[in-house]
Amino acid sequence: MENNKLIKAIEEKYIALGENPETYLKGLLQAKPINYWDYIQVDTLLSLQKTRTDFKDEEIFVMYHQVTELTLKMMIHEIKQLSEGENLSEEIWITKLDRLKRYTRMLITSFDIMKDGMSYDDYNTFRSTLTPASGFQSAQFRILEIYCTKIENLVNSQGQKRLPQNPTMEDYFDNLYWKDAGYNRETGKMSLTLRQFIEKYEADFKSLAKKTKDKTLEERVAQMNNPSEELKDKLKQFDHFYNVAWPLVHLDTAQHYLNSKGETKAATGGSEWQKYLHPKYQQRKFFPKLWTEEEIANWGE
Repeated sequence: MENNKLIKAIEEKYIALGENPETYLKGLLQAKPINYWDYIQVDTLLSLQKTRTDFKDEEIFVMYHQVTELTLKMMIHEIKQLSEGENLSEEIWITKLDRLKRYTRMLITSFDIMKDGMSYDDYNTFRSTLTPASGFQSAQFRILEIYCTKIENLVNSQGQKRLPQNPTMEDYFDNLYWKDAGYNRETGKMSLTLRQFIEKYEADFKSLAKKTKDKTLEERVAQMNNPSEELKDKLKQFDHFYNVAWPLVHLDTAQHYLNSKGETKAATGGSEWQKYLHPKYQQRKFFPKLWTEEEIANWGE
């Protein structure tokens, strides 16, 4: 009896799609059973670690960043649903914010791999072959930011001073905080790292910023009717985790490899990493209206 119901439901599904159910049933009859390695594409995944030197820990370095990119993709997957969803319940928001906090915690704790999981001397030798590549060139960092908050919130206090009276989106993009990592505004000189990144991705970032206008997480929350204290607290937790706790751990790891012996080595992307990586300099906040003036003034302390 249950089998008949199941077959009937399958037939109704494909009829509703305008398809012939018999064709799909015949196809299912011939299909091979799926297995883990094909479903996860394990062989392909494990073949993606292409190193530039023979130092063993370089493969760790590559895999670490690949795991980071996959984690960011999971986060964007959750954020897009909140951005694109209409009239979602607070329960859904809280569930997804809890997921986002867990993913960010993964990013924070994963820096133990970077800090203590590689040979100090080997890293400082093979890293020279990576120039001008830099984690700065991760597009998903910027995509996540654009989905989370209005573009003007990605301009720090120094950039705000450069904006005209009625700034356009182009003005905001010209003054995004992350561009200061590779652009000397006095000389007009731009690092190759930044130039490559802008040439490859900036048009896509601008298109996304237009697409998400009025739909960023910040704006979706502002559109809510009296959001609960629990929801606001979850938003602040994610904001602090991602925009303060994670950058500080990143900075500490950079300090370990680039300045622990007083050498003050340059980053592969050429940025002033001591300043650029600090949240007090980046001043990135996804939900600025949820924070007090004092909290904003002490951001990253």
